[in-house]
Formats: sequence, C-alpha cells, structure tokens
Amino acid sequence: MSASAVDTAALQTLLDREAIRDCLYRYCRGIDRCDEAALRSAYWPDATDCHGAWKGSATGFIDQALAKLRQGGRRVHQISNILIELAGDTAAVESGFLALQSTAAQPGRETFLCGRYVDRFERREGEWRVADRTVVYDWIEERARPELAQGDAQLFGVRQPTAAMAPADPVYALLAALHDPARR
Repeated sequence: MSASAVDTAALQTLLDREAIRDCLYRYCRGIDRCDEAALRSAYWPDATDCHGAWKGSATGFIDQALAKLRQGGRRVHQISNILIELAGDTAAVESGFLALQSTAAQPGRETFLCGRYVDRFERREGEWRVADRTVVYDWIEERARPELAQGDAQLFGVRQPTAAMAPADPVYALLAALHDPARR
C-alpha cells in the first residue's frame, strides 16, 4: 500500500469519527432545545431506540419525547468518553452521558442521570447517523429542588440570557447570523 493510500485511509477514518461525534452532539442539542430537525437528523428514518421505558422506532421515541419536553422544564445533556469502532460503513459507538432534567409535570424536582449510549451507526450515501440505540443507565438521582419551580428571572437573576427551546435559544441567532452575512 502506498503512502498516499495510507494517508487517504487515515484521513477518511478521522473524517468518519468526527462525523459520528458531530451527530452525537446534534442529538444533545436536539433533545435539550426541543429542536426537532436536529434530533431527527441524528437518526436514520428506520432507526430503532431502546430508551428506558421506550423501545421501538426512533421516530416514535422522538415524537413522544418532544411532546413531553415541549411542555416545559430544563435539560442539559453532556457526552464524553466517545469510543468509536469503525468497520466499513458501520460503527459501534459507546459514549457516556450526563443528563440533568426537570419537567413541567413535576415542578421543583430534578433528575440526574448518567449512562451510556450504545449505538450502531451506519454510513449511507456518505452520511453517518444512528441506526440502533440502546441507552444503558449507570446512575440516577432524583431530588426535590423547590427553586426550580421559579421563573427564569427569579432563578437566574442577572445571569441572562437563559436557555430556551428552538428557535428562541441564543444559539439559533448565532447560527442564522453565520449563514446570513447581512446579519453579522
């Protein structure tokens, strides 16, 4: 194998790994900001998801999750320790997550979850997305946090702006400006 063939293969491996990481991060933005387009772009349309109480199509998971999340609450998902094993157009991906969540259904309560996304990714027509996800839970803490029932102005005070659902979150103004030079 020539040096240029090795360099091309190594470059493709790096590009594949980065595309998979980007997809994982898009999922987090999608779930935290209730950004349906970002969330759907992380999964193939025929993907499956085993997400705790949900086991079925990823489309079904997204539909039921967005219905609940759009009622209110706060969410933060962080991903780390991303391990990627590539095998042609398929990859086995394990990534750790930390999730802190509150819901409108239980004001003043929070849930802290730690676990791993165990994903089979597939590359189709040059794009990597989740084809099958199993969420493995490693830790959970549920606790009363009465201050979370307050509005943003009381809870955060001068620490503004605060997170919001798409498209009101400040990141969407940044993205719009990036793609529209007249807004920069």
